[in-house]
Amino acid sequence: MVPALQEADPTPARRKGGSLRTHIGSVAGVLILGVLLWRLGTGVFLDGLRRVDGPTLLAGLGLGLLTTVFSAWRWCLVARGLRIRLPLGGAVADYYRALFLNAALPGGVLGDVHRAVRHGQSTGDVGRGVRAVVLERTAGQAVLVAVGAVVLLTFPSPVLADARQLALILAIVSVCGVVTAAVVRRGSAQSGPSRRHRAVRAALTEARGALLARRNWPGVLISSVVVLAGHLAMFLLAARVAGSHASAAVLLPLALLALLAMGLPLNIGGWGPREGVMAWAFGAAGLGAGMGLSVAVIYGVLSFAAALPGVAVLVVRWFAALRRPRQENAGGHDQCRVSETAEVHAPGVPLAGAASEAVGSVFAVTKEKYAPKASVSPARSSFPFSADAFEGRPMTPDSV
Repeated sequence: MVPALQEADPTPARRKGGSLRTHIGSVAGVLILGVLLWRLGTGVFLDGLRRVDGPTLLAGLGLGLLTTVFSAWRWCLVARGLRIRLPLGGAVADYYRALFLNAALPGGVLGDVHRAVRHGQSTGDVGRGVRAVVLERTAGQAVLVAVGAVVLLTFPSPVLADARQLALILAIVSVCGVVTAAVVRRGSAQSGPSRRHRAVRAALTEARGALLARRNWPGVLISSVVVLAGHLAMFLLAARVAGSHASAAVLLPLALLALLAMGLPLNIGGWGPREGVMAWAFGAAGLGAGMGLSVAVIYGVLSFAAALPGVAVLVVRWFAALRRPRQENAGGHDQCRVSETAEVHAPGVPLAGAASEAVGSVFAVTKEKYAPKASVSPARSSFPFSADAFEGRPMTPDSV
């Protein structure tokens, strides 16, 4: 009997392609850092690290506290717009943990992914929890792009001419896009709305309610502006520590360029595009590429220091997850021992004091309540990233 020919399974190739796309950002970040080391040498990196002292780290921690609290407040506002309960204290702790994971893990976004998934799991709606984090980050990026466009189009900078040309191109593309969308919308309205069209409309309606609602948009705007101001202040601090005497008006466009570059998913723990853009921008502005790289290195150290409280959040929740299964198991064994004592003692034999009351209360309940299966609960994960909902996590309205 001739065996039937089987097609090759495309799953391994597809999996390999997905893995390559996942790590391409980290590879790009490593390549950028490698080119900078090759062109400027390791002395610039080491000099930037040596300039960071204790008061500088404390200033970075203070600025990090400011930006983290206002970012968490923005997250709470967006979550409220999506009808999700999110206390500010738990949001601050989760945001610190996400910042640390973003800084410690490749890609620079894994902490936000973890924050979104855990929030969705704790509320019972993973999709809505993910959308809350996406909209919160989108609001911050929108304010950054708006402020950056105004500054880069008006302030003298190495990219002033290029920024104006790019703005003109973007304006033309935007007008064409609006006209095309209007034509497509009219055609779809005549033929009936499709499923994709309804999904897009629902997503836009939800985003508008979360970000532009009357009771939300002032807080979202204020928090985003404060967060951006905190990041710019940290850049100015890094420039002063690196030894740059340029004015704030000269450094502001360069800092905004670096912040826009940091939004690209082509980094390793936040390192890569920021250093490349700062070295190029400082060199083009006549301040020296080495100075720009030193500023970027110091800013990276300060950002990592500002995210270090996230380690405490991870440790506290890890130990809490380790203690809880032990307490539950111990409580279950105590109930079993009381049940066994009640069963061993024969009815009718008098007991003194509290022992008689305890045995009487035990006989008043059924055996199923203290069955062994209720005392043996499966151990929960003690992995530090698996914080449960009770540890500062938001709760659903049903559980309040």
